[in-house]
Amino acid sequence: MTAEHSESSPLVRIRSLLPGLARAEQRVAKVVLESPHTVARRSITEVAEAAGTSETTVTRFCKAIGVGGYPELRIALAADTARSEAHADRDLGGDINPDDDLKTVVGKVTFADSRAVEETADQLDIDVLAKVVSAVANAGRVDVYGVGASAFVALDLQQKLHRIGRVSFAWNDTHIMLTSAAVLKPGDVAVAISHTGATADTVEALRVAREHGATTVALTNYPTSPIAEVADLVLTTAARETTFRSGATASRIAQLTVVDCLFIGVAQRHLDETIKALDSTRDAVGPHRLETRHDGRRKPRDTGK
Repeated sequence: MTAEHSESSPLVRIRSLLPGLARAEQRVAKVVLESPHTVARRSITEVAEAAGTSETTVTRFCKAIGVGGYPELRIALAADTARSEAHADRDLGGDINPDDDLKTVVGKVTFADSRAVEETADQLDIDVLAKVVSAVANAGRVDVYGVGASAFVALDLQQKLHRIGRVSFAWNDTHIMLTSAAVLKPGDVAVAISHTGATADTVEALRVAREHGATTVALTNYPTSPIAEVADLVLTTAARETTFRSGATASRIAQLTVVDCLFIGVAQRHLDETIKALDSTRDAVGPHRLETRHDGRRKPRDTGK
C-alpha cells in the first residue's frame, strides 16, 4: 500500500474508496469486504470468479486502492485478519439486530464507536492535518459548513475555535452558507463537513468559498467524493454506518475526533493566547455554575448573612 496507508487497515481504505471505483471493481471490493480472511487464502482467479469479472480487473482494483498487486493485497488482508483475531473477544459485529437486547446494543455501539476512532486515527494523514492547522491558525476568519448530523460537528468546531479567540462561524442553512462563502477572501478558511462527501448544499458552499479565494477544507469519509473536488485539503474519517446508526453516531464520533485534533493543533500555535482565552471564558461562565459538594449535593447559597 502507499506510505500513508501502510499501517492502516486495507478494509478501511477499500470502504473509503468504494463509491469512486468502477462497477466491476466495486464487485471485487464487495467480495473482499464480505470475507477478507477468505480472500487472503484465495487465488486471484478464484476472487475474479467470485466477483464475476476478470483477473485484470482484480489487478486494477488492487492498484486503485493503493496496493501494488494481488499478492500484496493478500498479505495486507492476512495481517488485518490477525489483528482482528487478536481482539476477537471484543468484536461484537457491525450491525444491530431488531431483537438485540440492550446489553448487546450497548456493546455493539461502543465497539463500533471506539473502532471508528481507532481506524480514523490510523489512516489520518498527519501532513494534511498539519497544513489545515496552519491555515486555520493563521486565518482571518473560519467558516464551517455542515447540514444534518454534520451540523452538530460544525458547531462543535466553531465553539472550540471561538472560545480561544479565533473568529469562526458555523452555518447549516443553504442560503446563509452560500452568502457566507461569497464574502470570504484569501486568508480566510472554509471547512465543510460531510460524511458522504456528496451533500449538495455543503459541496456548493465550499465551491463558492474556493472561487472567492478562501482556503477550502473538507472533512469526509470518502476521499474521492464530490466534496474533495472543491477542497484544497481533505481530511478523512473511517466510520462504518449500519442499521439504526446511519449518519448519526459512528460517523459523528469519527468527525469529532478529527475536530479535536485540529483544535488542539491550532491551540498549540497560539499557546499564550489560548491559555488566556480559556481562563477568561472559564471565569465568565463560572458564576452560572451551581456549586456542589464532593457527595454531589448542592452547596447552600451564600446569602451574605
